[in-house]
Amino acid sequence: MSTALMMFLGFIALTLGITYWASRRTQTTADFYSAGRSITGFQNGWAVAGDYMSAASFLGIAGLIAFYGYDGFMYSVGWLVAYLTVLLLVAEPLRNTGKFTMADVLAFRLRSPAVRTLAAVSTLTVSLVYMIAQMVGAGSLVSLLIPSISFNVAIVMVGVLMLVYVIFGGMLATTWVQIVKAVLLMAGTILLSILVMARFGFSFTEFFHAVAGVTGKFCEVGTLKDGACPNGAAPIVRDYTQPGLYYHGKWGPLSLISLGVALIFGTAGLPHILVRFYTVPSAKAARTSVVWAMILIGSFYIMTTFLGFGAATLVGKANIGVMKAGVLVPNQNLAAPLLAEKIGGEVFLSFIAAIAFATILAVVAGLTIASSSAFAHDIWFSVVKRGEKHDEREQVLVARVAAVVIGILSIVLAIALKSLNVAFLVGLAFAIAASANVPAILLTLYWRRFNTTGMVAGMLVGLVASVVLILLSPAVMGIDPAGAAARHLIQAQPVFPLDNPAVVSVPLGFLAAILGSLMTRDPAAEAAYDELNVRANTGLGAA
Repeated sequence: MSTALMMFLGFIALTLGITYWASRRTQTTADFYSAGRSITGFQNGWAVAGDYMSAASFLGIAGLIAFYGYDGFMYSVGWLVAYLTVLLLVAEPLRNTGKFTMADVLAFRLRSPAVRTLAAVSTLTVSLVYMIAQMVGAGSLVSLLIPSISFNVAIVMVGVLMLVYVIFGGMLATTWVQIVKAVLLMAGTILLSILVMARFGFSFTEFFHAVAGVTGKFCEVGTLKDGACPNGAAPIVRDYTQPGLYYHGKWGPLSLISLGVALIFGTAGLPHILVRFYTVPSAKAARTSVVWAMILIGSFYIMTTFLGFGAATLVGKANIGVMKAGVLVPNQNLAAPLLAEKIGGEVFLSFIAAIAFATILAVVAGLTIASSSAFAHDIWFSVVKRGEKHDEREQVLVARVAAVVIGILSIVLAIALKSLNVAFLVGLAFAIAASANVPAILLTLYWRRFNTTGMVAGMLVGLVASVVLILLSPAVMGIDPAGAAARHLIQAQPVFPLDNPAVVSVPLGFLAAILGSLMTRDPAAEAAYDELNVRANTGLGAA
């Protein structure tokens, strides 16, 4: 049995033990959805960090930095600063006004069934896109370390495990799996960073001198092919400390701005992050958890510098990929694992890959419980059952069945989109969350005039605009040459020029929400604002 397989199995055994322990303590809907609000602020801080530091961070960002230098590092900066919006605007009010899901906050003032239905649909959409990214990362890892297991089989394995965590252990098992994974991830990242710097004598000057020696090429117009640009112009050469290798050309700067908008606003609208604040017993614990999460997340994203640039300088972009039929197929998601192999051999590669695998399992479990809760609590109980007195067992059963359906759907879509970078895919999930969820959450909490019409208009326009623009963007559309390793889903020229739609779809979501509210009046929603405001700021009356 290989070292990698032994480490994988070790983590799986540990997490299944946690799930068994948690399953004996998960009886009610409060246990299943919010771990009975028994998680401390310190514990929740680690769990939030575990949810946030996903495969996109560990595998995707390291890969983007290794392939595009400075431009890839911009992803890391966006993730790092995004948490300020959660700390300053969302965490405490959300904990004080909600119960199990994001829709609880919206339904506090806006009591139409359409509010909960739309919020649940948005949660399911964001979670699904995010889950696809994690599973693509899992497939890349397992196919590298255990060649006998195919990419597709690896994705199915991850899907089955995440369902076991959620179905049997609920939020309690998911939380402790997150905590274990976050501790392992921080330990592995610190160790990898130290070993990278050791190669440069712990000198930042030498390290960044080496980074500046790595160069890349791009064309101002068109795509570089066989070292030449389509219009015959000479390729532009930049070193890895300069911008432009990824974001260049006519739309490059606007694409970078769009990514920043998606990351900064999207974090405050991610369902699996928001529901974490319901697991703590008080508003003070919610604030404590955000502070701990920011310390951990900030430290981690600073260290992605060493992972990405370390892979660029020590492994080399040309060597990052997986061998298939004697040919190296580039794969950005393997930059961090191959860096670990370069500086620590097979054992360290196995250790880092096992951590990444654990990261993926934990995050998809968090996403699954957020989306299954949205369906069971917001659609089944509140809309289909119209909030009538319910059987706790029925609601938990519905949540578990929903988890199975969502798991199967995410597996199928992950197999179809397996060639995409995981950080890029997560960036799209952030864009949907920022466009559909954030306008509704912020305006509910901070604008008295906001009403149901505005919420429905804003969330619908934000959701549809972001999804449609993604489908029309270079992420999905493009004409690939014959034999290309990665192919676009739609073989046609992109209609929308930006990689990320947030710079258009987020303002559209806010605009629709504001116009919808100004066109109609809802005295009940305005009257409920004072109560919401007091509860959001003091916690009085909160569950």
